[in-house]
Amino acid sequence: MKRVRLQTGSVVFDKRIRSWNFLWREDGHRRSKAIGSIRDYPTKASAWKAAHLLRLKVENPVQQDGMKVTVNALVSNYRVEKMPKRTSTRYGYDAWLRNHVVPRWGECELSELQARPVELWLHTLQLSPKSRVHIRALLHVLWDYAMWRGDMPTQRNPMELATIRGATKRTRPPRSLTVEEFRKFVKQLEEPFHTMALACVCFGLRISECLALKWRDVDWLNGKLNVERGIVRQHVDDVKTIYSQKQMSINGEVLGVLKAARQVTQFSAGEDWVFASPAQLGRLPWSYPHVWRTFQKAATAAGVGKVGTHTLRHSYRSWLDAVGTPIAVQQKLMRHTDIRTTMNVYGDVVTDEMAEANSKVAGLALNGL
Repeated sequence: MKRVRLQTGSVVFDKRIRSWNFLWREDGHRRSKAIGSIRDYPTKASAWKAAHLLRLKVENPVQQDGMKVTVNALVSNYRVEKMPKRTSTRYGYDAWLRNHVVPRWGECELSELQARPVELWLHTLQLSPKSRVHIRALLHVLWDYAMWRGDMPTQRNPMELATIRGATKRTRPPRSLTVEEFRKFVKQLEEPFHTMALACVCFGLRISECLALKWRDVDWLNGKLNVERGIVRQHVDDVKTIYSQKQMSINGEVLGVLKAARQVTQFSAGEDWVFASPAQLGRLPWSYPHVWRTFQKAATAAGVGKVGTHTLRHSYRSWLDAVGTPIAVQQKLMRHTDIRTTMNVYGDVVTDEMAEANSKVAGLALNGL
């Protein structure tokens, strides 16, 4: 029995260093990998749970030396070795793999994952072009991973040849609020969601960044806000990119709003969340689903249509345009890596500046005629 367990993997506690280890046999040799300390995993059941992906790798090894390589086996090993650590990215990859890639291609050999069948399959999916692009990109990553492992010969990635019609077109244009619409909307919000909406629209914060703010992130003396982390599905993580982590200036009036919010909250210590949830006894901020539902109710009551949490970030970019902010400055304020994202993805004209600009050009043309 002991030998059978080692063939599929076994969790063993090392009393000398008080840590759990995963043991298995590979090519006739005994292998081991540390799982964690007794502090991290107080029971053997919790250690087994942590070793789940390692066990999958042992039970479903990617076969080499010219033998068949299935997508299922490749995915299992990818989860162990190369899966991104960032919570939101990992969650997205898991969803695409679980709902689309594995059900369709799991039992297929990797060599069957070629451009033509993949492209035809992607076009049958009832998804937006952008979502199909994400799935194709994930298949591209899996092919690169297979070549990195040596399971497939190094070659041009076939996913580069698969095309998605309408990939650059949005199915729905991004929504931005006018100043009047925002004022109507925010009046329908109670605290702390009123302050939350103001913080999002005044700093252009992503909702994950806004919810992850702590009181120590506010430099009260110098009027600065440090954006240092994000929270996705109640898991604290890094911000989206290195450019997202930044110190931002706080307007005096906004600083006053934050001071007033701190005075009335029961969670006001430096390490407390700015938008701490009483239901969680302050251990976590309000959850994203609750915030989204609250925003939807307020938008309906205000009669301004649907308002998502990202609508406020789009509005921030539009308002920067409206006040004549140079595009290079907008990129820095939006904390974008690429200025093309600022120009092409975010922002829409929501005031009368287009009409005003057009009138000025027409005036120049018609003057003296």
